[in-house]
Amino acid sequence: MPAAKTLWRSIGCLFLLTVLFPAAARSNKKRVASEADLPRFSYPLEGSASALLGADDATFNAFARKVRVDLDNIFNNYEIDDKATLRTLTEVKFDLEDLASDNSAALGTLEQLRSLQEKPEAKLTTGLGARAQLEAFLETKSTHGAAFDQAFTKRYRQGVDSLPWNLAEDWARRSYVDARIHSKSVALASVMTDIDPAVEKSGALNNAEAWTVVETRDEIEFGVPLGPLRAPILKEYIAAHPDTKPDIWASREVTLRQDQDLTPVVVGIWDSGVDLSVYPGQVFDDPRPTASGSHGLAYDDRGAPMASYLFPLSPEERETYPEFRALVNGRLDIENTKDSPDAQELEKVYRTETPEQLHRLFQIEETLGFYAHGTHCAGIAVRGNPFARLVVAAFDDQLSELTFPPTVEWAHKLAADFEQISDYFRTRHVRVVNMSWGDDPEEFETWLSRTGGGADPAERKKRADELYAVWRKAIESAIRNAPDTLFVTAAGNSNSDAAFLGDVPASLDLPNLIAVGAVDQAGEETSFTSYGPTVVVDAGGYEVESYIPGGARLRLSGTSMASPNVVNLAAKLFAISPSLTPERAIELIRKGATTSADGRLHLIDEKRSVALLEQQISR
Repeated sequence: MPAAKTLWRSIGCLFLLTVLFPAAARSNKKRVASEADLPRFSYPLEGSASALLGADDATFNAFARKVRVDLDNIFNNYEIDDKATLRTLTEVKFDLEDLASDNSAALGTLEQLRSLQEKPEAKLTTGLGARAQLEAFLETKSTHGAAFDQAFTKRYRQGVDSLPWNLAEDWARRSYVDARIHSKSVALASVMTDIDPAVEKSGALNNAEAWTVVETRDEIEFGVPLGPLRAPILKEYIAAHPDTKPDIWASREVTLRQDQDLTPVVVGIWDSGVDLSVYPGQVFDDPRPTASGSHGLAYDDRGAPMASYLFPLSPEERETYPEFRALVNGRLDIENTKDSPDAQELEKVYRTETPEQLHRLFQIEETLGFYAHGTHCAGIAVRGNPFARLVVAAFDDQLSELTFPPTVEWAHKLAADFEQISDYFRTRHVRVVNMSWGDDPEEFETWLSRTGGGADPAERKKRADELYAVWRKAIESAIRNAPDTLFVTAAGNSNSDAAFLGDVPASLDLPNLIAVGAVDQAGEETSFTSYGPTVVVDAGGYEVESYIPGGARLRLSGTSMASPNVVNLAAKLFAISPSLTPERAIELIRKGATTSADGRLHLIDEKRSVALLEQQISR
């Protein structure tokens, strides 16, 4: 998947996009109903993408001109209503204008981006830093020096100080972290990690990779140098507002007691694996063990059974695990303006290590994040429920990170594994399953690109679509074939319409499936959460604390954390009333939810849903 957009610009995640067009100009354009309808382009490249980032202006500008031609082709020939897609292409347009010093046009494009925003926070913060940079340049006719710094600082401070704290708190804290730790080495290392492996195999960049390279060049030239100017302004803004958002979730939560006469509930965690030793007394012991053991099923990258319920780590990864935890905590400490040892170490590492060193660290961190993921979700799912019994369905969903080329045979092998997982859930009476993962057609394209799938984008897309069709059908069948099991899935973290992307399982519409968006501690929409017609409730997904392998606790963010909060509620409903069907449980969850003033969000409320159920039982 494309790399996330930089926080300093706050213009959303990089996926696909285009600008708005007058209705009268749309008659002859190809209508885009899904991400798969967008065109694919290829940019042959000798050497690496990270090397292109450091190329001279003439070399890079020649590449940028090709990207602009193809971007204009989308603008002129495709009708796109999806706002996430419009946001992404419009941002690419901005990056190209910014790099070309077309400042007046870039300012106009920032206004287009602002008009495309749907979330309250983004409507206020989009392009705030970029606008200050451009206006400072127009005033001083320079991009650096004392006069430019003074002009930028004045405009950026005015923009930040005008933001209402209740809407901008999360943005300010994330932006402060970015200003403190983002560097040229970090930007280069990200491209080395996310894009160079594909270029090495295919000899070309695809659309999203090319757009990321353009964006990163713009970051390095204009964004990174402004970090030292932005950091003190953001720190002062945060310090001026000592009150943090209220936490609504504690007052909504139901905690079941061991002495209540309730029914044990088997809760499935279909994820990267779970360290079950962290949850003594809450593990399902199967009287009919599988090849993996008595607590569920686990499969390796090739789809063969594993005897471990945890994702395997190399010795180097195990050695780095404590550092990984410290760096995550360091980021959170910086967000809260705490100058802790972990915060100091994070800033030191990101500011002083070489791109090559950071690239290796990012590779390991990616693996460790995946390693911790399932255990973290499990802790959220069983919190406050002594009747929950965990069962594991472990596999590797990091498709684009797999080192072997995907084949239809592999896809069918995993489909057979998913069928076994479904059979297991059905025959062991697993009542609710958490699925904090998702895959779309583009992920298969990226996987093909990284493993020698060729530079021809049309052929690569054709092969990816074939693989995705098998994958989608397998997941849908697995859910359908366990009709008495409620499946709960994460909406995704791309600030996009899951249905438009074709993300599965989040885009599926099934009677025993519910997709969940993420909000923060105050119940306000996160910047990253995806949405769409299948995403019907929202739950806490911002800095949610839970266990990770080994028993330490860590706060993580994502719709991955929101989904098991809904599983938590469902498992309590099933414990109270074991005869509930998945459809009835979804109804109770939805009816108990509270709707935001703008109608966008539907926040789960355990107490209300449980009260609705108890009222029905007492009748």
